[in-house]
Amino acid sequence: MTQIYWLPAREAAVPTAPLGQLEHLRRQHQLILNAVGEGIYGLDMAGNVTFVNPAAAAMIGWSTDELIGQSMHAVMHHSLADGRPYQREACPIYAAFQDGSVRRVTNEVFWRKDGTSFPVEYISTPMRDEEGRLIGTVVTFRDITQRRWAEQVLQRANEELEHKVQERTAELQNANQQLRQLSDLRSRFVSMVCHEFRNPLNNIALTVSSLNRYDTQLRPDEKTDYLLTINANVERMTQMIDDILVIGKIEAKVLEVSPRPLDLVTFCQELLAEGDYQRPQCPIQFGCRSRQVLACLDERLLRSILSNLLSNAIRYTPGDRSIGLKLAKQRGQVIIKVQDEGIGIPSSDRRQLFEPFHRGQNVSNIPGTGLGLSIVKQFVQLQQGSIKVTSRVGVGTTFTVSLPA
Repeated sequence: MTQIYWLPAREAAVPTAPLGQLEHLRRQHQLILNAVGEGIYGLDMAGNVTFVNPAAAAMIGWSTDELIGQSMHAVMHHSLADGRPYQREACPIYAAFQDGSVRRVTNEVFWRKDGTSFPVEYISTPMRDEEGRLIGTVVTFRDITQRRWAEQVLQRANEELEHKVQERTAELQNANQQLRQLSDLRSRFVSMVCHEFRNPLNNIALTVSSLNRYDTQLRPDEKTDYLLTINANVERMTQMIDDILVIGKIEAKVLEVSPRPLDLVTFCQELLAEGDYQRPQCPIQFGCRSRQVLACLDERLLRSILSNLLSNAIRYTPGDRSIGLKLAKQRGQVIIKVQDEGIGIPSSDRRQLFEPFHRGQNVSNIPGTGLGLSIVKQFVQLQQGSIKVTSRVGVGTTFTVSLPA
């Protein structure tokens, strides 16, 4: 900020100077004041205006003649930015000619004649006479509205940039977390596949070896048992491959839903009549209060849902205990329940129950891939439905599927 020190005329000190020269110097000083773009004014020891340049008068909305002799504090420095009164004793401008120190201020406001204010920065510089006595002060100020506006724009831009950086950082952290989860899932998948394929392949290898070694010594029914064992293990591996392919299609979003009208009573009865669900010691009980339940659903997805739930119920339920399949239609929803009296699901496993490859703590010794329930949940969601489970360890489990009819 430009500093201008106003020195009063020293006519007594230079008696030999021609009056024309003094007038010329006075006019030069006045021209300089008029040309300066910053506001400049002088105060006497009472705080009244002794001179003011046009720039200062224009910024506060007064004429130079109106300001001469007035208390500048009362005119334009009477209040703080929030409107509270600004006591003259606390004003840095007056402090400057009280103790003779220069005051620099960057965060105050001046008030215009119309009652509006504007932010300013100013310097208050004490004036002294030839003998060093304080006789007033010169104040130089500038309107910093544009600078404040630019600072605010820059601050908002920095805040927006910081916000975007935080968002991007969060996105990257989330992506890294997903990559870690995918890596963990891949490791579990590889481990599971190796384990699940090894067992049936070992069984097939042992069975084939036994057939080759004892072929001539085996009865026809023994040979049939061996072949059935081979077939069962092949089917197990085939089912696992099918499940993996289904999970891949779901993840790739290429699995299409093709609903068509179905009689669900007939559908369930035919499904239970298939060989995989026949339990001679304790047959699966089907229950429905209606002879016919019509709905428009994807037959392929529905078959997979029921097949997985019934297979799990059979796998985890002792042969002498019952399994039930119940069907109902309520308020436009098809309700399907698969109930068993099996080993139950520990509460610690229920949060991850529908995650791929998850297997409960109490089923580690029972064959399974951990894909069935994940497929069930996703097939239910593909048809805009929901699934919930209730279970007690040692008592049994009930899966309830709700699908829009």
